[in-house]
Amino acid sequence: MTTIRKANKNDLAAIHALVTELAVYEKEPEAVTATLADYETDFEAGIFDAHVAETNGQVVGMALYYTAYSTWKGRMLFLEDFVVTERYRRQGIGELIFEAVIEEARKIGANRMKWQVLDWNMPAINFYKKYNARLESGWLNVDFSKEQLSQNVK
Repeated sequence: MTTIRKANKNDLAAIHALVTELAVYEKEPEAVTATLADYETDFEAGIFDAHVAETNGQVVGMALYYTAYSTWKGRMLFLEDFVVTERYRRQGIGELIFEAVIEEARKIGANRMKWQVLDWNMPAINFYKKYNARLESGWLNVDFSKEQLSQNVK
């Protein structure tokens, strides 16, 4: 039996491992530079929250999210990462986690919930389409790395 619950500090190692598994799936394992210590510090500071799926005492899935603010829409919940370990996929666990996050967005009074999906990740895209999620076009992801932030960017 699988239960969905809010994550606690003891879940952070499993969450970090699932994020690493997701990065491998997305063909970017070297891109995960946040450490477990970073997770612990930031979780304690309230920077992010998460829900986990637990089966037989083992965390097999998670959704990590945080509150953000849209100048056009107001409060929103941003779903940063959402993954079920490969062995437990296609068993309905993803739906349970995703629906728990939707409920969290409602609970905090979010005006929208937002996330990203890679354009080649058809299993994820098809999953979101089942929920009638709107897939945006026309927007590009833009960011600065830690190194860029420490330099004069001009």
